[in-house]
Amino acid sequence: MKRKLETCLSPALYEADLHSGSVVVVIDILRASSAICTAFANGAVSVIPVAEVQEARDYKKQGYLVAAERDGYVLDFADFGNSPFNFTHEKVSGKTIVYSTTNGTGIIKIASPANAIAIGSFLNISALTEGIISQEKDIVLFCAGWKNRFNLEDTVCAGAIAERLMSSSLYSTICDSTNAALDLWSLAKNDLSGYIEKAAQRSRLRDKGLDDCISFCLTSDFTKKIPVIKNGILVDNIL
Repeated sequence: MKRKLETCLSPALYEADLHSGSVVVVIDILRASSAICTAFANGAVSVIPVAEVQEARDYKKQGYLVAAERDGYVLDFADFGNSPFNFTHEKVSGKTIVYSTTNGTGIIKIASPANAIAIGSFLNISALTEGIISQEKDIVLFCAGWKNRFNLEDTVCAGAIAERLMSSSLYSTICDSTNAALDLWSLAKNDLSGYIEKAAQRSRLRDKGLDDCISFCLTSDFTKKIPVIKNGILVDNIL
């Protein structure tokens, strides 16, 4: 029997109880999941994802290195925000980082009942797909979206991952969201940067002068790291 492949296009649509036996892939390419993958590529030991600002502030008071933003802006107590370019080897190697973002870190908590949670992006797409295929579990591609709304960039990335999973012949889907993501990826893949120009988040980042990392976030296979949740903390581990 083939494994099921499903996609959730917004946190508002996610039903945790239905996916407790699945591997859930959290996707927030602009910029949380890309930043997390970059942190581990540059030697971070672990990342503690927190949903609430006050929780991040409390960690800072305890002496943790904190990356935190809301609507793209670095919070006043944080060491830096969520551009992947902030997570340099010099800053994060050997460190534990507390991380709080507008969308991405919150959905990690939403997905917590899952069998396993992995962080997905274009940056680790090949390693990620190989890793989750090895698990022999149903897969849910969970798009962070934007404040509970659908977004283009995460859905396109979900489509890219779905294409690879479906080409393995190990998965089947009757999920309309997965088929929609596959269709969007088919439109985008020959000119991904050009397609993402129409994404609202691309415009938001440009308006705030935070769009220097867009091309990087759309780069395939920058790293073989697969950040996964273990006991509520992201670590670099084989699923």
